Parts: sequence; C-alpha cells; structure tokens
Amino acid sequence: MLLFRFAIFFLLLAAGVCFALYIGTSKPHYKRWGLMILKWTVIAALGFFGVLILERLL
Repeated sequence: MLLFRFAIFFLLLAAGVCFALYIGTSKPHYKRWGLMILKWTVIAALGFFGVLILERLL
C-alpha cells in the first residue's frame, strides 16, 4: 500500500515536471509526455481503488 502511494506521488510529480518544462521551453513533446504520464497514473489509480472496493464488497 505504501509503495503504491509513493509510486502515484512520484508519477504525479513527474507529470508536473513535464508540464513545467513545457511551460519553460514551449516544446510540445514535454506536454505530450506529461499528459501520457498523467493518463496512465489515473488509470492505475482507478484500477487500484477498484480492486480495494471489490475486496471490501467480497
């Protein structure tokens, strides 16, 4: 559980850094990487919480 929290935190931090680099350099590949990291982080978090909810129900 703690490992998953750290992973989510660092992935969100990485997405934030990518967006900051995009703002600083105006290079679109940083924005693309930031959106990709953010998308997969949200998908992983939803899957994780879905498993927790399913576990609680059963």
